[in-house]
Amino acid sequence: MNTNLKRDFFKFQAKTTQFASGFEVDYAKGSYIYGKDGKAYLDFAAGVSVNTLGHSHPRVNQAIIDQVNRHQHVMVYGEYAQDNPVQLCKRLAEVLPAPLDTTYLVNSGTEAIEASMKLAKRYTGREEIIACKNAYHGNTHGSLSLGGREEKKRAFRPLLPMINFIEFNSEEDLNKITSKTAGVVVETIQGASGFRLPQDNYLKKLKDRCEKVGALLILDEIQPGFGRTGKLFAFEHYDFAPDVLVIGKGMASGMPIGAFVSSAEKMESLSHSPTLGHITTFGGNPVVAAAALATLDELIESDLMIQIDEKEKLFRKLLVHPKIKTVAGRGLMLAPELESPEYALQVAKKCMEKGLIVFWLMYSIQNLRITPPVTISLDEIKQGCEIILEVLNEN
Repeated sequence: MNTNLKRDFFKFQAKTTQFASGFEVDYAKGSYIYGKDGKAYLDFAAGVSVNTLGHSHPRVNQAIIDQVNRHQHVMVYGEYAQDNPVQLCKRLAEVLPAPLDTTYLVNSGTEAIEASMKLAKRYTGREEIIACKNAYHGNTHGSLSLGGREEKKRAFRPLLPMINFIEFNSEEDLNKITSKTAGVVVETIQGASGFRLPQDNYLKKLKDRCEKVGALLILDEIQPGFGRTGKLFAFEHYDFAPDVLVIGKGMASGMPIGAFVSSAEKMESLSHSPTLGHITTFGGNPVVAAAALATLDELIESDLMIQIDEKEKLFRKLLVHPKIKTVAGRGLMLAPELESPEYALQVAKKCMEKGLIVFWLMYSIQNLRITPPVTISLDEIKQGCEIILEVLNEN
């Protein structure tokens, strides 16, 4: 047993900020994370939208154990046929609309974005990629190139050339998508900039414009996918389908995974001229695929997605306070806006002290992140909202 965990964490493990909390985790189950301090913490963040079915879901755990007992990694991606990866891809084809019938499994959302950009360039023979201002698609060089905030990119330039930007929800900006455009990468719901929803049939108009000029529409569902908005994928609310669907985060209820899905015809272009157009060693790992398949089946076979609307309404009913300006988002992807980034960070810290985990958004730090497991109960929602309101009243 490591009795100096926090000290060793700060000494030996690289950080992403200079203000990591160093919270010492003991174990997690359901909607709770249990600290080494002996306290239970209600989790309204779900590992930043990752733990779709909560922590240590029995169906997911059993699927992992069963696969570990059979075999783990056996060969690099795309060479051997293995039960769980194949069944996962088949299941996705069954639940997704045409032409999304072929899945490439990778290790993370940002890798899936990278590979989707390559697919768009390879398939169209074009060079320009268009993204949205205030977007966030990941932190590898290509994904970062699509990011909509210069202060996040400046230290890492030069980034990819031939990246241009449009305003999310701007119909006028659609004209910037031309016959020179290989692909347009857009989030169904803009995450880092405040859980901004598409308005006035924007996504369908965007798809129509892409079809008109022969560009591929690459839809980033890394965060809202897998039931979080009440549909399996958020684009199902908006009456269209993308050319390429990018998924990740909550796909395997805590295991590291990403994927991009397109038509067999488009995906085939990555297999030649050159061969190995995209390759990954650990993508499609059978243990991770087992967790993803169990997550997908549980969402489809249960009534969890049907419950999302009631849970969202309860959050919106309870989160009414003079210090909450608005509550952005949809389903269990909600972002109460407070008066300032500094105040939001203070509220998050005080909530943690009272046993509630909330987080913040990367760009809109004045917004609290509420992305709990979709399995969260109504009583747990009430308990967590009471803590938020108590903190707002005290601070």
